[in-house]
Amino acid sequence: MTTQNSPHTSPADIDQAQTRFKNRLAAVTSQIHNRPLNSALDEWLNAHLGANTLTYRELKESCEEGVAQGWLCDREHGGLRYGRIFKPSDALHGFSVDVVDMHNIAGPHHVHPQGEIDLIMPIEGDALFDGRPAGWYVCPPGSAHRPTVSQGRALVLYLLPNGEIEFTK
Repeated sequence: MTTQNSPHTSPADIDQAQTRFKNRLAAVTSQIHNRPLNSALDEWLNAHLGANTLTYRELKESCEEGVAQGWLCDREHGGLRYGRIFKPSDALHGFSVDVVDMHNIAGPHHVHPQGEIDLIMPIEGDALFDGRPAGWYVCPPGSAHRPTVSQGRALVLYLLPNGEIEFTK
């Protein structure tokens, strides 16, 4: 997997990939947007849309495709590759979508005013995100962490209600 635009990737291919990705995400956000961000949602997501499901595989495929085409994780700082691909919208039920490419690294400490829903997608090794394997991780409103990938490389997708995140110093 590369983070460079492929010479064979046309703007139409990128548009199609982004639309497919947004539609896959909307299918998830339509099922969760009225639920509280808590351990019950964490359990539900992992039971119904977890690492062994078609939904998970399709979302991971879209993320890998976006990185390979160069439109996802197109920024870099401090060893992290990242990017907000979708701002909060009605189509995504008020969630923004960010994806970060992390390899044995801790990211910047931040607070989730309205919570955060993470999709953990190991790419190399047995990568863990905050000690969690492949699947979903729900952080409740007001929680905070220094997101950390250990034991390899992972893509982590963040769904943020209304795009809210507060980075701390």
